[in-house]
Amino acid sequence: MSTDYTIYRSPLSSRYASPEMLYNFSDQKKFSSWRKLWVNLAKAEKELGLDIDDPQIRQMESHVDDINFKEAAEEEKLTRHDVMAHVHVFAKQCPLAAPIIHLGATSCFVGDNTDLIILRDGLEILSWRVAAVIDNLAKFAERYKSLPALGFTHLQPAQLTTVGKRATLWLYDFLLDERAIRRARQDIRFRGAKGTTGTQASFLQLFNGDGAKVRVLDKRVAELSGFSKTYPVTGQTYSRKVDLEIISVLSSLGSSIHKMCSDLRLLANMKEIEEPFEKSQIGSSAMPYKRNPMRSERCCALARHMIALFSNAANTHSVQWLERTLDDSANRRITLAEAFLSADAALLTLTNITQGLVVYPKVIERRIQQELPFMSTENIIMAMVKKGGDRQVCHEKIRVLSQEAGNRVKMEGKDNDFLERVKAEPYFAPIVGDLESLLEPSTYIGRASDQVREFLEDEVAPVLALYKDKLEVINKPVTLNI
Repeated sequence: MSTDYTIYRSPLSSRYASPEMLYNFSDQKKFSSWRKLWVNLAKAEKELGLDIDDPQIRQMESHVDDINFKEAAEEEKLTRHDVMAHVHVFAKQCPLAAPIIHLGATSCFVGDNTDLIILRDGLEILSWRVAAVIDNLAKFAERYKSLPALGFTHLQPAQLTTVGKRATLWLYDFLLDERAIRRARQDIRFRGAKGTTGTQASFLQLFNGDGAKVRVLDKRVAELSGFSKTYPVTGQTYSRKVDLEIISVLSSLGSSIHKMCSDLRLLANMKEIEEPFEKSQIGSSAMPYKRNPMRSERCCALARHMIALFSNAANTHSVQWLERTLDDSANRRITLAEAFLSADAALLTLTNITQGLVVYPKVIERRIQQELPFMSTENIIMAMVKKGGDRQVCHEKIRVLSQEAGNRVKMEGKDNDFLERVKAEPYFAPIVGDLESLLEPSTYIGRASDQVREFLEDEVAPVLALYKDKLEVINKPVTLNI
């Protein structure tokens, strides 16, 4: 991270993303991975009979991490080629190995294969971040599975749900994201040793036309680099459709984050649920009483960027002419890193939010009581029918009384007095004694609490079991920098 405050610094690196993800996209990891790939290539070529000896490989291995970035930058100014600049610097450090460094390879051997390593490792970091959010939401849903809350459709009052049941709606989205991230990581293959246009011509020449050895080389380099498979066909690069698929997963994750945090912002407005708020935190410079949902707003901001990056990756893939063009390079340097750093930052923030959500049951109950009288009309009608009343007559009386009460609320700004009107209407005398039980909120939530329990047992628990070894570490209390 730059400490020079006279130059631009990305807020993703200076404010939001984690040290783990920042390292994953760092120059140190990138260029040390290049060197490891040159080592692995040399090892595989030696195994297959090329004139490469152990002292050369040991010398390369001893300098994998000690990169002279300043010298490499100066070389790149001269060569206008980043890979060859690093080949030259590495060769100076490894004079014995200089003749065989990058032997038979093209720039994309180190560039693309390293990108695939970084993408794979980045997805692993994100999978743990999502698991932490899932774990927190599961605990929250369990705790509040039976607490009735007013449901909303079209952002208008609807039948009751529970606080925990609503949380399962967010939770299920993140289960789908976890599955998509896990699958995307499992699907990543290695570019391997494919040559300049994907035909492996240079390697075929090295091995004197022995195609079987070239095929083994491709597989062996992948194995040494931690991959079991290589892409069966490539041009100079692996298909940028791979990038698109991965960015698609992160964009989809962004939509889940935005949806949940938008809900939290609405609930904060209603004073039903709030995100954590520090004792010394200032909500507004002008209005000291405010408790703005700034964490949820940050998540929404980052999530929108994640969503927008999908079109960038799609456009980049669509214009890769024939075996490749270089107009992907500058774009990918920005898009891939920002997608992962944004996802990392948003999930870190969301972990912090879900570790400390604050619920206000009394506010929730008051809102229910404001709307429940109208929702009780069907129960009142059924109760009257059981007492011998005529459904149609009852329905008309309820309609008139409810509209009168509604006008009182909307036109006069007064409380809902529907039940008082029912009690005062002689027609409803047979059920007046039953009204209290007819208005018990817990009788309006259906199977919500059972649904939560079943969902947590059947769907959530198996996913969290995949992360049980590290869940305590990854879900430790998150303190946001800013």
